[in-house]
Amino acid sequence: MPRETVRGEIPPRSGTAFTLDKGDRLRVIDPEGEQVADLLAFARADLDEVISSGRTLDYASRIYLTTGDPIYSNRSTVLLRIVEDTVGRHDFLLTPCSADTFRIIYGDEAPHRGCFGNLAAALAPYGIAPDRIPVAFNVFMNVVVDGTTGALRVEAPLSRAGDSVTFLAETDLVIGLTACSALQSNNYAFKPIRYEIERAA
Repeated sequence: MPRETVRGEIPPRSGTAFTLDKGDRLRVIDPEGEQVADLLAFARADLDEVISSGRTLDYASRIYLTTGDPIYSNRSTVLLRIVEDTVGRHDFLLTPCSADTFRIIYGDEAPHRGCFGNLAAALAPYGIAPDRIPVAFNVFMNVVVDGTTGALRVEAPLSRAGDSVTFLAETDLVIGLTACSALQSNNYAFKPIRYEIERAA
């Protein structure tokens, strides 16, 4: 019997949240190219357990994650595993963009609420408060690091139309997902993000 597949599209500069069961696969798709998606995952059994940039990058001993890499929680358990990746360049260093990002970096006087605000709104029905939002796994985001000075530079995503990353849920999760709102991250254009959930049973 074929597995159930749920499909959705996130409009530009917005976000959503949903649940995954252990064994489900989440495919994040860039339908038009050069569009970042911020991804968060919380353990449904205890929402204080959440993906951890620090632990994941520490255990991987590198900053660029791809096929086969696990994404660890703040308690050193694997929440997600990357099982397919057509791009191979994503970011796990920078925090979700926010109204403060646009005010401080871009000088916006009436800033958009950004991925942080979109994630906070989408996750609120699950009982997740804004202060619990950590560094997201920024799918398709291309952050270049100078190995000598440590300087960070955000460049255009390497993703092209139809590129995707597939994650396997290693436990029951609450997921937050956005179509990123930051101009520089998306090569100065805002586009949608699509996703597919293949249910384990």
